[in-house]
Order: sequence, then C-alpha cells, then structure tokens
Amino acid sequence: MHRGDIVHNAYGYGLFTGGLGLHYGAEKVGASVIPISGGNTKRQIIIMQDFGPTAITCTPSYALHLGEVAEEMGLNPAKDFKLRVGCFGAEPWSENMREQIERKFNIDAIDIFGLTEVIGPGVSSECLEAKKGLHVFEDHFIPEIIDPDTGKALPYGEKGELVFTSITKEAFPVIRYRTRDISVLSPEICKCGRTFVRMQRITGRTDDMLIIRGVNVFPSQIESVLMQVEGVEPHYQLIVDREGNLDTLEVQVEVNEKVFSDEIKQLERLEKRIEKDIKELFGVTCKCKLVEPKTIQRSEGKAKRVIDKRKI
Repeated sequence: MHRGDIVHNAYGYGLFTGGLGLHYGAEKVGASVIPISGGNTKRQIIIMQDFGPTAITCTPSYALHLGEVAEEMGLNPAKDFKLRVGCFGAEPWSENMREQIERKFNIDAIDIFGLTEVIGPGVSSECLEAKKGLHVFEDHFIPEIIDPDTGKALPYGEKGELVFTSITKEAFPVIRYRTRDISVLSPEICKCGRTFVRMQRITGRTDDMLIIRGVNVFPSQIESVLMQVEGVEPHYQLIVDREGNLDTLEVQVEVNEKVFSDEIKQLERLEKRIEKDIKELFGVTCKCKLVEPKTIQRSEGKAKRVIDKRKI
C-alpha cells in the first residue's frame, strides 16, 4: 500500500490492535482509510462499490466470505471492485486459500503478522515479488526460534517457537518474549533484494489458544462463562470447524439431570444466554449445544477441551 491508495480496513477496531494498527499505518504512508471494521457484510460490499478502495485489510477467511456475498448480490468481485492488493493476517491460512482469494478478487494477497504484546500489526510481512516467507523488520525486532520445551535457541531452518525482543519500542519493551507461535526462520536473501530474516507462516501454537475469525480466545475463558451458569456441569468441549470459508465454534456443555429434563424452550433460552455472554465478553460468535449428563468423554489425564476439525 502506498500514497494514493484507498484502504478498506475490515479488521476489528476497539481493543483489537489490528484495526487501529492498520489504520494508522496506512495513514502514515499517505493512503486514505475506510474504517469499516468487521461485520455488516452486505453494507461492506456497497461501500466497496461506492468508494472504490484499491486495497483491503481483513482476515483471509473474511475476504473469501466478502467475495461469496458479493457473488450472491449479483456482482463479480474480480471486475466490479477496484482492488489491486490485500493484506491478510490474524489467523492461520494456507497457500490454497491465497490462490482462492487472488483468483476471486484478481488481486495480490499478502500475508502479514503481528501481535499485541510486541507492536500489533507490523512485525513482519511478505513482499509482492516473492510471497515466500514474511520479512521480519529487524531494525525494530530481534527474532529467535527456541525449543518450546527447553527454551534452547535453535538454528536457522529448524521449526520451533517464535521469540521476539523489541529494539525501538517505548513504554512496553519486551525481551525474549515467547509468542507461542510455531514457525521457522530463514536468513537467505530474498529475490526482492531484502536481507531481513524471513519467517515461515505460522503453522500452530504451543498452548491451547484458539484463533476464531481473528479473535484470540482460551478454553479457560469459555469455562469461566459456563461456570457462572446455574445447572451447567464442569464438563465441556469446544468444536472448531470451518463452514465455507469462515471458522465456526460450537460449545458443547453438560447440564445436570434437573435442567436436562426441563422443556425445550427452557433449554433453548439457556443456550441463547450462554451464546450471548460469550459474544459480549470475548467478541466470539459461537453456537451452544447443551448435552445430557455424562455424554462428554472423560479423560484420565489432561482433559481434551478442544477438537479442531479445520483443514488449513
């Protein structure tokens, strides 16, 4: 993105650093910003027609969803929009998904990476020339890869946990901050000419954090909501899947015998309450499913709280 671009910023604003980070970054290079944030998809399509943005920033899954909704509205995303480039991040995505986005919108799709504790968006980015690994901006951050079990630094080319030390950040500098993200560092000079170390796209995490449509959520946070609901047992499971191009989260939770024997309408009200509480507290849309007692599999060791069915 550069001076003269009109940027359709569909990352969430508020406490999420993606929206404001991309907004101020785009303004810094002289671009105009449409601060549309997330949601209201049909309205977003209308805005994209009316204002003619040349760049878009959002999660990759939401980009594909925008394209699908545009087609349902009778539009051709590759011809009816003026987009030329998209910067996508905040969730894992595959090379196949990149190809789908580029084909659907006729744009270049770039992978970007950031995290709130280090700076928000702007830690690393792909280049248009290669699209092969994200250039870490080493004039601001020192990247390392460590063994997540021992903390020992690993050489270039080995997979492990990504660690950052900030060089220029004020007020909240970090020293060897463990991101819990799994990646690989490569020192080879890119064909674009840049000499910064490159990191491979994130392939997973060393903890149990989930990333649902760009929102970070831990099972323990979901549990804290469930345990405040009368009649709910401390046995639950989170089912993560992908319908079309959007992540879905289903919360299955056991209820006691008394609640389960209630009429259907009462159970539905309880499900809606849990869904509403999770949405209001964490910004994550989920589907709650109440199940009868003793139906969620027990474990003799660490409880398996998450079942991730996504094929990324």
